[in-house]
Amino acid sequence: MKHAPAWKFAPVFCAVLAALPYAQARADGHTYYVATNGNDSAAGTLDAPWRSIGRAARGVMPGDSVYVRGGTYNETIDVNTSGSAAAGPIVFASYPGEKAAVSGAGLAVPANAMRGLWNLNNVSYVTVQGFDIGNYSTSSTSATPVGIYLNGGGTQVNILGNRVHDIANRIESCPNGNAFGIEVYANDAAHSINHLTISGNEVDHLRTGCSESLSLTGNVEQWTISNNVVHDNDNIGIAALGFESMSGRNGGSFQSQARDGVISGNSVYNISSEGNAAYPAGDFSADGIYVEGGTRVTIERNLVNRADVGIELASETKGKFTSDVIARNNLVMFSNITGISIGGAASGNGGTQNATIVNNTLFRNDQQASGSGEFQIQFHASGTVFENNLLYATTDGLLVNFWPKTTNNAGYANPGTLEHNLYFADGGVGNANWVWLGKSYTGIAGYRTASGADKLTMLVNPMFASLTMPDLHVGSGSAARGAGVVLPASTVGTVDFDGQPRLSGAGKIDIGAYQQP
Repeated sequence: MKHAPAWKFAPVFCAVLAALPYAQARADGHTYYVATNGNDSAAGTLDAPWRSIGRAARGVMPGDSVYVRGGTYNETIDVNTSGSAAAGPIVFASYPGEKAAVSGAGLAVPANAMRGLWNLNNVSYVTVQGFDIGNYSTSSTSATPVGIYLNGGGTQVNILGNRVHDIANRIESCPNGNAFGIEVYANDAAHSINHLTISGNEVDHLRTGCSESLSLTGNVEQWTISNNVVHDNDNIGIAALGFESMSGRNGGSFQSQARDGVISGNSVYNISSEGNAAYPAGDFSADGIYVEGGTRVTIERNLVNRADVGIELASETKGKFTSDVIARNNLVMFSNITGISIGGAASGNGGTQNATIVNNTLFRNDQQASGSGEFQIQFHASGTVFENNLLYATTDGLLVNFWPKTTNNAGYANPGTLEHNLYFADGGVGNANWVWLGKSYTGIAGYRTASGADKLTMLVNPMFASLTMPDLHVGSGSAARGAGVVLPASTVGTVDFDGQPRLSGAGKIDIGAYQQP
C-alpha cells in the first residue's frame, strides 16, 4: 500500500476539516439523536435515542437535525424526505467530537442494482456531514456498491467532511463489476441536481472496476467539488461526465452533461488502474481529474500527484465534445503517463473544444516513459488556449505531444493557441523535444517552425526552490517571474495555487501555478 508523504497531504485535509462549518440545529426544527445503545421505538431524544440512522431518516421533517453518536452502524440508509428553503435543511451529522461509522460489513449488495450505504433519493436541502462510510463490497457483476449515492433531481444537497473508503467490487470487470465512492446519478431529465456541494471529504482505498471514485453523471449543474482528498484508488479520482445514455426516473432515456461546475482545491494522489482486474496487465489509464463530455467546468488550484493521467479533458463519444473547460493554477506531478491530456484517444472518439489551460505547473510526468510527455494533444481538439504554463519534463524530455497525423486527424491540424509558456527538462535545454502532428523535433526552433506555436515561449531552467521535495515555487531570478501574458481574471482566476493574488502589485503575472510576491 502506497502512502503520500505526510508533508504534502495530511495538513491539507486537516485544514479542510477544520474550516468546514459544523451542522447546526435550527431553533424552529427538531433535533434528534441516534446511538448504538438506542431503541428505534424510543423518542429519538438525547436521553432516549434511536438505534438506527435509517429510523431517523424515516422520521425527519424539513428543518430537523439528526446527530449520530460515535460507534458503528451496520446498515444502509435511505433519505427520501427533503428539507426546504423556508423551513431549513435536514441535517445528518456525527455528534460533535464523536465519529459515527456507517459500515457495510456483511451486508449484501442487491443484485441488478446500484446501492449506497447512504442513498439520497430525489431530495433537496439535505446535508450529510462527518461520517465514516465504508467496508461495503460485492463479488457480483450485477451489483454495484456505492458509499454515498445521489439520484434523481434536487437542489442544495451538501456532502461535507465524510470519509468514504473500502468500497469494492472484487470482480472488477467491464462493463459490469463496478463500484463508486461518491456517485451523483442525475437521472431526471426534467429536474436537474443543482447547487450541489461535495467538500472536505476523504475518498480512498476503493476498487471500482470501470467506474470512478467520485463522479457526476447526467443532468447535474451548478455544483462544486472542493477541498476533497481522493487517493489510493484503482480508477479515476474525480469525474464530470456527459453523453451517457441514462434511464430516466419517469421512463425513457436521455443524455445530458455535467455542466457549470467547479473542481477546486482537491488533493488527488495514487490513482492508477495498474492492477485493476478490469484492465489489461500493466494498464495505466486512470485520470486524477477527468472531464469527459462535460461543459463549462472550472478546474483550479488542485494538486494531482501520481495519477496515471493528471488532468484529462476529452470525450469518448463520437461527434461529441468536452467544451469550454478552464484548467488553471493546478500542480500536476509524477503522473505515470502524462500531465494534461486533451482530445479523443482515438479517431472514432469525440474531442475537446475551447479548452483554456493557463498557469499550471506540470512536473516530471510520464514516469512510465510511455512517450506521452507533459502536455498531450489527441484527436479532434480545437480552440485550445495553452498559455502561461510551466512544463518541466523527465529525462525523456518530451514537453508537448501532438501525436495524431494530419491524415487521421482531418480538420484538426491546428489545436489552438500555445504561447507564453516556459519549458525545461531533466538533462537540460538540449534534451527538450516536442512532437507535432506525429513528427518529433529536438530543438525549439524546429518545433516552432512546424507548429507555428510558442514563438514567445522560453526554453530555460525555471529555478525551482527544490527539485527533491519538490518545491515548485520559483526563485527570485527565475525567468518565469512576471513573464506571463496578463489575462482577464475570469480566465486566469483571482488567486494562485497558494491562494495569493494572481497578479503582482506591478500588475504582472508569473508563469506557472504560483505567483511570487
